Amino acid sequence: MIQIKPILAAMRHHKAGTVLIALQIALTLAIVCNALFIIQQRTARLSRPSGVEESNLFVIRSDWADKSDPQHTDIQMQADLLALRQLGSVQDASPTNSFPLRGGGWDNFIKLAPDQVKMTTDAAIYFADEHSLATLGTKLIAGRNFTASEIGSQKPRDRLSSAQVIISKDLAQRLFPAGSALGKTIYVSADANKPSTVIGITDTLQAHMQSRRTPDYAYNAVLIPARLLDDGTVYLVRAKPGQLAAAMHDATKALYAQSRMRIIDRKDGVMTFAQVRQRFYKSDLGMAILMGIISVVLLAITAAGIVGLTSFWVGQRRKQIGVRRALGATRGDILNYFLTENLLIGIGGVLAGAVLAIGINLWMVTQFEMARLSLAYVAVGVVALLLLGQGAVLAPALRASHVSPVEATRSV
Repeated sequence: MIQIKPILAAMRHHKAGTVLIALQIALTLAIVCNALFIIQQRTARLSRPSGVEESNLFVIRSDWADKSDPQHTDIQMQADLLALRQLGSVQDASPTNSFPLRGGGWDNFIKLAPDQVKMTTDAAIYFADEHSLATLGTKLIAGRNFTASEIGSQKPRDRLSSAQVIISKDLAQRLFPAGSALGKTIYVSADANKPSTVIGITDTLQAHMQSRRTPDYAYNAVLIPARLLDDGTVYLVRAKPGQLAAAMHDATKALYAQSRMRIIDRKDGVMTFAQVRQRFYKSDLGMAILMGIISVVLLAITAAGIVGLTSFWVGQRRKQIGVRRALGATRGDILNYFLTENLLIGIGGVLAGAVLAIGINLWMVTQFEMARLSLAYVAVGVVALLLLGQGAVLAPALRASHVSPVEATRSV
């Protein structure tokens, strides 16, 4: 049976090394727990539903070389859409100003009364037509779609107002938690003085906004029946199954055939929705990878520190170990001695590290609006660090257990 008091007495003779290893374990636990929590938060974002049927969908951004005549832009947009929809490789197409996962766009305050001072919530504004839902692959769960006669046009500086709107189910629940939003009226901008009637409610539809910073608005979306006559136009195009590459080629060619007075960027002017998703979550994926690398490096450094210090202690204590062996201590006794000693240091380190991990997280919550660290991460980290420490000390402890009793007769 291992006696704890002799181990503690020996540790007091090596205070510096004991404290350094305990501090290293504490810092590693604190950083790794928070790093793993950040990894979980970021990777969870990668799999969030967009509410869009992403396969076979692509995006074309066309910037107009001639930006002086909005009426001409409207005519050109209608001609572009007609040409796109007639392509054999294209299933449907629609105009918009933005879309889920774009990372930026038009968002407005939403109110329930014209004289309301404080907004009820915020929402992404998507300009759409009667083809938009089919192009996106977004389902209506209540109400109806827009009709062709309801689609108008709007300049960017015009006051946002529409007699009819379609909203996402998350926005509907936020605005009217006690009942259905269908048929109700809302005001779609801070300065709107005309109500908009909700004629349809979509299933899940993600906003274009970065929901890590605005989590309450992540799935708030309003579809406005209008073509936005801006300096550039975004076309959403759904290819027929298996014809995505052909549709992207055909669509670009068709748009240039309609007018050469446009600019389609070669780099990101035409993007599949898979590329849109990858670009949107690039920073999250990069942060997760970085945190993973930091965690692995810290764990490796901690393990190496434990191995190094224990090896040093074994070298210093060879004569003492030999004496114990000569007095009848078995190899198992020596092995258990070093494992127990390391375990005691590890327990002290993880207790301090658990407090430090929670403290760091609370600081990040106040500074960066992060979520609170789950204690499950701390518990898992404690177990992992203790197992890592025991694994790291095993090799030098085994070497110590093989010290011969003859070492007791050797001079120092």
